[in-house]
Amino acid sequence: MGGVDQRFRALVCAYAVSGYGNFLNLIAMSLFSYQVTGTAFGVGVVMALRLLSGFVAGLTAATLAARTTRLRTMVCADVAQCLVLSVLALCAARTPMWLLCGTVVVMGAGNTYFTVALRSAVPAMVGQESRTRATGLLVTARSMATVLGFASAAPVIALGGYGTAFAVNAASFAVSAGALLVLRPRTDGDDEAVPEEDGRGKDAVRPRGPRVWHGMAGLPALLLGMILLRGFDALASSSHNVALPVVANASAPSDPALFMTRFWVAWAVGTIAAQMVIRRMRGASSWGERAFALCTLAMSVSFVAAFTGLPAAALMAAAACAGFADGWAETVYTARLQAAPDRQRTRLFGLSATAETAGFALGTVLAAAALEALPALTVVGVFHGTAVCGALVLLFFVTGRARSLSSTSGKEGDTHGTRAGADSLPGA
Repeated sequence: MGGVDQRFRALVCAYAVSGYGNFLNLIAMSLFSYQVTGTAFGVGVVMALRLLSGFVAGLTAATLAARTTRLRTMVCADVAQCLVLSVLALCAARTPMWLLCGTVVVMGAGNTYFTVALRSAVPAMVGQESRTRATGLLVTARSMATVLGFASAAPVIALGGYGTAFAVNAASFAVSAGALLVLRPRTDGDDEAVPEEDGRGKDAVRPRGPRVWHGMAGLPALLLGMILLRGFDALASSSHNVALPVVANASAPSDPALFMTRFWVAWAVGTIAAQMVIRRMRGASSWGERAFALCTLAMSVSFVAAFTGLPAAALMAAAACAGFADGWAETVYTARLQAAPDRQRTRLFGLSATAETAGFALGTVLAAAALEALPALTVVGVFHGTAVCGALVLLFFVTGRARSLSSTSGKEGDTHGTRAGADSLPGA
């Protein structure tokens, strides 16, 4: 199936529904965990279990993909999360600790398995030529779900309690699973060769000398570098997620929720604007490794600027810039990994999920501890500084690789210019 057709758009809508339930659940589960455990340490343990299960799922996603189809993985992940949340909704009044822990383990693993399967399946669903646009639709849907989920968490919990919040999340997973079963999209493709993102293709001139190093388990080093930078990005992002409630309460003590809502709405508007621009872009520059590094750098700088005590309008502008760069970086990154052959794709996204989960988990712990002694701006600046450094290193290697390819092509062009000219003549 080629192109972003109505079936895929329907799938995106179902994904947005389950995403809304997920982000609603993030708020509800944090508050509910505190109610069940009674301590901040207990909340930390529950969060750690969820992140740990997601980490393990990322490591095992490729093994699972070799044993079943991506469609089956996504349906089973949705059904499993729907079932555990339904049980939790029914037992919300009297929830034992083992049930809470079991629920977060299933949710952490299920969310990772679903995300890895969906992202790696996009080229099979829409074709390689439409993967960037399709990924942009998924990023936009998730951004809107983020804002709606966060914004509606408080009124849903206030009106119906935690049981209602968990029931809504369970229903969202049922919608997603139902859509997958009805639409039955193609999720597994042939192990096709995909032209390189710089446009040179499989017959491009390679640098002479030692073979380009291939990293972990035969994966290209440049892709591993992008995955590592994505992990640093998650580490940096944890700092502003932890610091934002602190700043909201300090800057707007009368209504911190409104402060956070404005921030995330502006961020979401930025991500949507990025997708509108990407759709009008042509050529490798809109989705290459260099664009990913530059967007990661711009995103980190914008997030740091948002914590410098700006007035409301400037704060929203900084958040929108961060969202714009964030949306562009994620689309570029996902589309680049999707360009890999089908068999390698799940492996890459599994490693990516592992790196992002590990980075966010470590960052959350370190940022929370640092905020006890340091101001929010310092913490956010240091954490996002790691992402900036990582982006600069990746940019350096991408630029060096491009120069190496260019100089090698030039030399071979001088050596074989006559033959190249002959081959270009009609009938040669």
